[in-house]
This record gives sequence, structure tokens and C-alpha cells, in this order.
Amino acid sequence: MASPIRIVTYNIHKCRGLDRRVDPARIVEVLREVDADVIALQEVLSIHRYPEEDQAQFIAAELSFDYCLGENRRLNGAAYGNLLLSRFPLRAIKNYDISIQGYEQRGCLRADIEVGMATLHLFNVHLGTSFFERRRQVRKLVSPKILHNRDAYGARVILGDFNEWTRGLASRLLSRDFRGVDIQAYLGRSRTYPGLLPLFHLDHIYFDPTLTLERLSLHRSRAALVASDHLPLVADFEVNSSAQANPQRHHALEVTN
Repeated sequence: MASPIRIVTYNIHKCRGLDRRVDPARIVEVLREVDADVIALQEVLSIHRYPEEDQAQFIAAELSFDYCLGENRRLNGAAYGNLLLSRFPLRAIKNYDISIQGYEQRGCLRADIEVGMATLHLFNVHLGTSFFERRRQVRKLVSPKILHNRDAYGARVILGDFNEWTRGLASRLLSRDFRGVDIQAYLGRSRTYPGLLPLFHLDHIYFDPTLTLERLSLHRSRAALVASDHLPLVADFEVNSSAQANPQRHHALEVTN
């Protein structure tokens, strides 16, 4: 039996909109419009001072979602990183360090959820802006430690801001074992960023072939066009109860150029 699930990836730019206002409530408004079951946010800043400044806790409380924050570094004394939110309880939470020496600290936040009778493994990623940095980061991602971890026995979804707008090494390596959403086929365009005048394709979603992608959309409401420089990329999946991993996939990968 199949269960539908809506998943969104969205770089919220520390809740700073194009009008330069930091407004977490506006991000919540956009997320309510999207009405996703699972939300992967990047560039989340959580200052433990006033409720609305703790962006992770504020957004989760407003949506009544379970959440986990993967802190990658401190920014002005506050936690800064990736955020996963879910209508379903989040389990097996782990934040993997994929930082490369000499560059900004980066992470991959993992959490598991149960959808019907199936387990879904979520990986929220924000790769670096440097070409050479990303090449080394994706090698860490596809290693047995992260994406090919032996305890990831269910279907996997890898999504986030990859900072890769051409078919680079990240796209090539992830495409070996996962399907990537074809935004041209679904959206009729090949660019999604920035929201007002798209020039690049930075936000990506990869998933196990055991999942079925039913629909893909780029949420372009009035609020979304101002709330961040990115727009929410929304994917609707069907999760079959048999959507479990192939045990043979857990092999040590030899990653080449």
C-alpha cells in the first residue's frame, strides 16, 4: 500500500527577506502555504534570547512540527545550520560534519521517519560555494559513513542547497544510486535561483528509485518571492510499504573523478 508524502527544501537565508527584514513569521506563512509533511531548511539561525530569534524553535512551534537542528557553526554567538521539521516523529538524528579544512563549516543533517510501514531516511545538505570544496564534500556524502551507512535500510531522500548549477561531480556521483528530480520536465525551466529572476539551479532533491515522484513544484507566492532569495522546491512522493533498501547497496564505494 502506498502513502503520499510532501517534502520541501528551502534555503531561508536566516529569515532575511529581499526587503532586508528578518521575519521568521513570514517564513512560517510561506511554509503554511506549501503544507508539506517534511521540511528541510538551510541557513537557519537560532539565538536563544527572544522566542522569535530562535528560528528553529519558533518555526517548529508555529507549525506544531517535530524538529531537529544540525548546528554546523556559531554565527554571532548563535547556532547556525540546517533544520529538519516533520509531522512525523524524527528518529535516529545525526549531524555529519562534511567540512573541508580552510572553508566554512558545513554539515549533513540526517533524521528518520516512519511513513506507513516504510522507513524514510532524510538527509538535509548545504554544500559549499567553492568548486573544489564541493568535490570533496560529495565524496564524504556518498561514503559508507553517511549515505551508504549500513543502518540506512529504508528509502533515502537527499535534498538541500547544493550550490551546484551545472552537472558537476556532486550530480554525477549522486546519480549513480539515486534519481534526481528533473526540474525542466516538471517545471518547464532549468533555473530556480534567485526567486525573482532565476539564473541558477541550486536546490536539488535526490531519492531512492523505490520512491515514486508524483509531482514537483516551485512555490512562487507573493510572500515567498520576498521572504528569502530562494524559493521552496516541493516534491510529492508515493512511499510504498515495500520501499526498503537493497542490502547489496551497502558496499564500500570507490569514488573517482
